[in-house]
Formats: sequence, C-alpha cells, structure tokens
Amino acid sequence: MTLASSRSRGSKKNGFRNLRSTQEVRKMTSASSRSGGKSSKKNSYQSTTQEVQSLLTQNTYFGFVRYYHLSSSFLSVVYFLFSFSPMVFSLLSQTQTQTMNSLSKNLTGRIPWTGSDPCAWKGVSCDRANSSVVGISLSGYSLNSSDFLPLVCKIETLETLDVSKNHLSSIHDGFITECGKIKGLKLLNFSNNNLGILPTFHGFDALESLDMSFNAMRGNIVLEIDELVSLKILNLTFNRFSGSLPTKLGKSMVLEHLLLSNNRFEGKIPDELFSYENLTWIDLKNNILSHSIPTNIGKLSKLETLILSTNNLTGEIPTSLANITKLSRFAANQNNFTGSIPSGITKYLTSLDLSYNALSGAIPEDFLSPQQLQVVDLTNNTLNGSLPRKVSPNLFRLRFGSNQLSGNIPSDAFVELHNLTYLELDNNILMGSIPAELSSCKSLTLLNLAQNRLSGVLPQQLGSLTNLYVLKLQLNNLSGAIPTQIGQLSKLLTLNLSRNSLSGPIPPDIANLSTLNFLYLQGNKLNGSIPTSIGMLNDLLELQLGENHLGGVIPSMPLSLQVSLNLSSNNFSGSIPTSFSRLRSLEILDLSNNSFSGGIPDYLTGMPALTRLILSNNPLSGAIPNFSHHIYVEYFGTNLKNNTAQKNPTANTGPRGAKNGIGIGVAILIAIVAAIFLVGFVTLLVLSVSRHYYRVNDEHSQSSEVRQHPQVMQSNLLTPNGIHRSNIDFSKAMEAVAETSNVTLKTRFSTYYKAVMPSGSIYYVKKLNWFDKVFQVGSHDKFVKELEVLAKLNNSNVMTPLAYVLSTDTAYILYEFISNGSLFNVLHGSMDLTLDWASRYSIAVGVAQGLSFLHGFASSPILLLDLSSKSIMLKSLKEPLVGDIEHYKVIDPSKSTGNFSAVAGSVGYIPPGKPAVTEGTELVKWVMRNSTNQDYILDFNVSRTSQAVRNQMLAILEIARVCVGTSPESRPKMKSVLRMLLNAR
Repeated sequence: MTLASSRSRGSKKNGFRNLRSTQEVRKMTSASSRSGGKSSKKNSYQSTTQEVQSLLTQNTYFGFVRYYHLSSSFLSVVYFLFSFSPMVFSLLSQTQTQTMNSLSKNLTGRIPWTGSDPCAWKGVSCDRANSSVVGISLSGYSLNSSDFLPLVCKIETLETLDVSKNHLSSIHDGFITECGKIKGLKLLNFSNNNLGILPTFHGFDALESLDMSFNAMRGNIVLEIDELVSLKILNLTFNRFSGSLPTKLGKSMVLEHLLLSNNRFEGKIPDELFSYENLTWIDLKNNILSHSIPTNIGKLSKLETLILSTNNLTGEIPTSLANITKLSRFAANQNNFTGSIPSGITKYLTSLDLSYNALSGAIPEDFLSPQQLQVVDLTNNTLNGSLPRKVSPNLFRLRFGSNQLSGNIPSDAFVELHNLTYLELDNNILMGSIPAELSSCKSLTLLNLAQNRLSGVLPQQLGSLTNLYVLKLQLNNLSGAIPTQIGQLSKLLTLNLSRNSLSGPIPPDIANLSTLNFLYLQGNKLNGSIPTSIGMLNDLLELQLGENHLGGVIPSMPLSLQVSLNLSSNNFSGSIPTSFSRLRSLEILDLSNNSFSGGIPDYLTGMPALTRLILSNNPLSGAIPNFSHHIYVEYFGTNLKNNTAQKNPTANTGPRGAKNGIGIGVAILIAIVAAIFLVGFVTLLVLSVSRHYYRVNDEHSQSSEVRQHPQVMQSNLLTPNGIHRSNIDFSKAMEAVAETSNVTLKTRFSTYYKAVMPSGSIYYVKKLNWFDKVFQVGSHDKFVKELEVLAKLNNSNVMTPLAYVLSTDTAYILYEFISNGSLFNVLHGSMDLTLDWASRYSIAVGVAQGLSFLHGFASSPILLLDLSSKSIMLKSLKEPLVGDIEHYKVIDPSKSTGNFSAVAGSVGYIPPGKPAVTEGTELVKWVMRNSTNQDYILDFNVSRTSQAVRNQMLAILEIARVCVGTSPESRPKMKSVLRMLLNAR
C-alpha cells in the first residue's frame, strides 16, 4: 500500500481532508440546489447535498444557526459529502504543522488528536489543496480553560472556530488581540459555555457570524461589537443581558440576523435598529421590552422573520408590516397590543401568532385567503364580528379561541382544507349549526368548538374524521341524537359533548373508541340505559354521565376508571350495584340525586383508591359502614345514619330536598388541590389553586444547629467540570454548615446552606437530615456509588450533585447555587405576583420533563420521595430544576422505626397516605367548606387575567386530577403526563 493510498483512506475515514472554506461550501450547496434532478444522476453526492441545504435553510431559528455556524453535526455531514473528491497529500507549512502540534499538546487528554497529519484530525478542516488549516471545531469536549486560544490565533488561514458546548468561563486576553488580526476569520462560535462578559472585539475585519448564545453574559451592550464591519449574524440568545437593545451592531451596517431572545433587555425597540436594512431575521422574544413597535419597521424590506413574543409591548400593530414582501413569519404573542388587525397583514405571511393580546375589532375578510398562509393564532383577544369565508387551502393550524366572534361557521370555508390539523374556535359567540363540510378536513387531529351558541344536530359526517384525537363540543345548544358514526373515530382520546341538549340513547358504537381516556356526556337529555359495551373501553379514565335521564340496569364499568364515575341526577334505582367493587382504581363515585335504595354495601369501604363517595338525595337507609378516614362520604337527603364511634369524614349538611348536591365540580377541585401534593409538575399551581395552604407553620422547623464544624470522614468531587473542581473548597463548605445564618432552605429531609468559596463562587451545601436514622450512610461505598451515577445525569431540568462530604453522623452534598431559590420562595415570597400564568405553565412543563427523564432512567427509574415546591429550584422564572433526586437511592426504609409512608414524601403522597393537613384541618375538608366560591380557591391575581387564562388553568388542573390516584398503579406514566401537558397549551 502506498503512502498516498494510505492517506487517501485515512482521509475518507475522518472526513476532513477536503473540506472547502465556508464560502465554497455555500457555493457548492447553492450550485447543487440549482442543478436539480438532472445533475443528481451525474454526481452521486449532489442530491444529498441538496437535501442538506434544504435542511439547513428550513424556516427555523436553529436551522439558520447550523447553516452559518457550521456546528459539529453540520460539519460532519459536509465532510462526508466531500470525502469522495480526489485525495492529495497534506501540504501544510512547517509553521502551521508546528502550531497544530503545539495546540495538540496543550489539549492532551482532552481532545483525541493523533497522527502526524493535522488535516486528518477530528474537528480540523483544511482547504482543498490541504495546504492550510481553515477550520477548527472543539465543540463538546468539556473544556474549562481558554489558555489554548492564543495558539489557535497563530493559524493565519483560519476561517471558522467552534468551541461551543464546553465549560469556558472566560476568553483568554490574548485571543481578541491576536485572532483579531486574522484576515479571513469568518465564524466564531462560543455558544453553550459559562461566559459572563461580552468582550469588546477589535479587528476581526472578516467576521460574519458570532454566536455567544447560551452563556451567562450580563450587563449592557454598547460598543462591544461595533467594530465588526462584516458581521452578518449575531446570536446572543439565552444570556442575562439587560438595559436597552444594542444599536451599534457593526459600522458597515451589513447585519442580517439579530438574535437577542431570552435576555432581560427592556425599554422600547429603538428606531436606530431599522437602519440595518439588510436584516432578514429579528428575534427579540422573552425580554422586557415595552412601548409600541416603531412604524418605520417597514424600512426593513428584506425582513423574513420577526419574533417579538412574550414582552410588554403595547400600542397597535404597525400597518407598515403588511408592506414587507419577504416577511413570512411574524410572532408577537403574549404582549399588550391593542387596536385592530392591520389590513393585508397576512398578504405575504406563512405564519402569524398574535395570541394573548388585547386586539379588538373585526377580522379582515381577506385575512385567511393568501395561498401561502399556514399557521394563524389569534387566541385570547377581544376580536368580534364574523369568521372570514375565504381560507387558504394550505392552512395547517387555525386558532381563534377566546374572543367575541359571532355569526355562523361558514360551511364553504372548509371544503378544501385538506391540510388543516388544528381548528380551535372555542369560547366565542358563534351560532348556527356545525357545518357537515368540516368532514372534508381529513387531517384534523383537534377540533374544539366548545362554549359557543351552536345549535342543531351533531353531523354524522364528523365520523369520517378518523385522525381526530380530541373532539370538544361542550357548552353549546346541540340537540338530537349522538350519531352512531362517532364510533368510527378510532384514535379519539377525549370526547366532550357535555352541557348540550342531546337526546336519545348512548349509542353502543361508542365502545369502538378503544383508545378513549375521557368521556364527558353530562348535562344533556340522554335516556335509555347505559350500553353494556361501555365496559370494553379499557383505557377510559373518567366517565361523566350525570344530569341526564338515564335508567335501567347499570352495566359493568371499565376497570381502568380512576378519576371519576359520575351517574348523578339520573333515574337509576334499586340497590347500589356490586360490580362497583371491581373499580379498584376509582377515586370519586357520584350516585347522588337518583332513586337508589337499601343500604351502603360493605364492599365500598374496601375500594382502595376511593376518596369521595356522594350518595345525597337517594332513599338509602341503614347505618353508614366504617369507612377509612381518608374517604369523604356525603349522605344528606337520605335516611342513612352515622353510628360509627370514630369521626368519619362524612357530611350530612345542606338542603335535604335539593335535587343537585354539591356536585362533581367540587370533587374536581378536591382532586386538583390534592394533586399539588402528589405530582411534582403541579407544584407550581399551588399558588394558582390554593395559596392559602402554604401560608402555614413550617413543618420542617428544627432545633438550632450545633455551631461546630462536622468531623469529616470522607470527601470527594463528582463532577468533571474543571471550574467546579477548582472552586470547591471542602473546608469552606463545612464552615458554612456550622452557621445557622447560612441556611437558605429546609425541606422534609434536607437543609440547604449557602457556601461562599475563596474564589467568590457560591454553592449549595445540602445536609441530609438524620431523622430516624433512615439514611444508609453507614454503607459508605454504596452511598458513594449511587451519587457517582446521579452526578453523570444530563438533563436541563434535573439538579445533579457536584461533590459530597461524609461526616460521623450525616452526609452533605454540594450543588450549584441557584440565585432565584426554590419555587416555594418565589410562590410565597416577594416575587409571588411576578409569576404569571406563562411562567407557571413553563415551570410545570419543565418539572414534568425532569420527572419523565428520571422515571425513564436506563438502569432503573429514579423516583422522588418528597417532591414539593421546596425541592424545585428555579434557574429563571420559567426554568425549573428538580432537586433531592438522591433520596430514593440513599433512604433505607428498613432503618425507619415507623411506617415508611411516614417518612417518605409530602403528606398525602404515599397511598393511602396521611391526609394533607393545614392548621389542624384536612385539606379536602377545607376545600369542601369553600367549594361554592371558586375565586377563593383559585389565585385571583392569575385567574382574573383573562377568561382564556382561567380556562387554561382549569385545563391543566384537569390533567392534575388524573395524577392524584391514591394507588400508584392508577397514575399515568410521566411521559403521558408530559404529553398531555404539552397538548393542553
């Protein structure tokens, strides 16, 4: 084998020998795109190149970042594409070879660079002739020191440098001075590091792309980047910049992409920004911007994407936006815009999101007609008038819910909408019938027409929408029978036809909905008996049939029922069926306002998951059996007698003749409040649902700490992060736990201390409290091994340990310090009013993601024994970290002197558990007493924001109800909960 062939094969293997410069790559992919199908037969790799270009230029933020920044994943694809070109020898100069070897030595042990040819090293790219190095990618190697950067700057031919996804906390002083002199350097990527300060760039005359996103940069931006005369792409997203938006973004004014989202910029959008007339992409979402959008934004004739979501912007939407012919995406949701929708705003758009504002007036008639329009969201405004009749055939998502729209749903508007997947027109004032033409929208997965004034029959043609997952038609005036064709919706998860005037029997065909989770038919005029086939719905979690005219024999119900079975206010009679005894996961059984007679069957006392039994207003008699203390029994309007010696949680209050008892709504609220204590992701809703409960005595108050340093037996670092390894000082950590003034938080099992290291860095030192000697620290090796596994977890919503200390009587674990503190602190501290609904929803999703990750851990699920708002830390008001993950691994139940349920988890978590108690009163009872006043239970500061927000709160809490199962087996998996949460948005 010749040396040339050996090098050729090595080049193919590594895929770096023939990488062109950034500009050449763009030209080649562009040429491939122009060549089309004819040239693809001649060049085996051109079709693949064209696919890559399509991927990289897709209309998403990260697509553009990958294209211009040549991230490691993109580079690997490009290298592969061009590895088929003819191979040549490496012709690097002696100087460059020496520089690369010096760089390799500096990075020894951190970068897998081997061999004598730098052009074959992983992450190194050379020009076509292999005569000079043009690109270096050191992404994802956990580098924590930037001392190698001056060596990189000696490569005068360098065009791209990618050091993203590392742990750099600073940029070496020599980098700006030396690399600024490189004439051809076009791309710098420092994203996903720990950088705290944006340096002032001098030189860098050729730099086109600068990515400093996902760092910890703070302060104002003034002139730091103004000397970058060739800058086209600036990405500073996900940092902590504050002050006004920067306006000095390159003296030559050639900027094209400005990405500043997820920072803390405030004030108005400056007019000077629109002097950069080459801008094609502006992303300013998730800041604190205020005032109106300047009208001269129309000067940006090349603008393609404008994202202003989640700010405090006011005023009207500028009409000049309608004149930007290249603008395809405009998102300004979650602001405070007023006025009407500008005419022609959608003329060139493919996507528009103006939801959660205060827009008013009618929707322009031509608003939905442009052919290219795909996504429109106007949810939660105060728009009125009728729905547009002309609709784009390419429409994918249409959301007009929670407005004041009136008139009929135009039947001819939906005939050609074969791509329509989501249609939401709920909570308006729409009238008339449901158009049968909706059946033409074969791609529909969600159809929500709830809470309108729709009338007429339910079209049987809807049965052809076989892709439907959710059908919501509740709170209308629909009449007639439920069509048997409903049974054709085989993918349906939720069917809600409640609160209408539907009549006739429940069709047996409903049993064909094999995947159905929720069936709501209450509040209609349905008659006849419940079809026996209903027992075939093996995935059904909740069945609501109350307030109808049903009677006859009650068939066996699905064993999967767990949330609620509501048969109240019907015409059922006779004894309570023995078949209910098989519903071992059921929590709420409502039989009120019927004609059941006889006594309460003893088997009801043995239903393990039951928490509420509602029997009011039935001619029942006899003694009430001895129910468990956690079961609430309502029996007013009956002849039942409570002769039990102990105080059972029963109720015999209220008007005896009342036809409608307290009702299932209160039961829902009880389940909701209980869910706060049972499921981690609902902890943020504590304030939304029951702020009153947490303003109580701290159950974790303990005796004063002994002010002496613990005697250390063993200590070690767990993290490979060099910054943490150099900052953590165990002696300082032990000094911190000796002072009670350093206590920042106490949970059921832990006390958190704030420890300031000699470097100035701050850490949490968490003491595992030695109650009942349940921690198995005596087995040191096992304890340490478990911590080592947990330290390797990698999830943005999970708090992982950095180090540990074992003393003679307890254990301490070190974590990164979170300045925002716990969710509990935010909910109940001085920041409580700043946690709006969007933040609470984001936290809920983040906690659910963290739990889903832990439950799906590869070796074995990681469960949490005490997840509460105190064990969730907040990186920001929308980014949670699930803490206390090590408890499941270190608690030894065999060493507890009491029942394990007494030490594991928040009150009410371990089934059947201890009832949640506040100020001496069971939580459930407290809710019952205040059930007539929902505003007293809900957080008024949040629920009053808008009716849509209130509805969303209740929708999320509906999910929570599914998660409050007393029996663990009855609770859905976290992946399912996460999916439901995401769908609820």
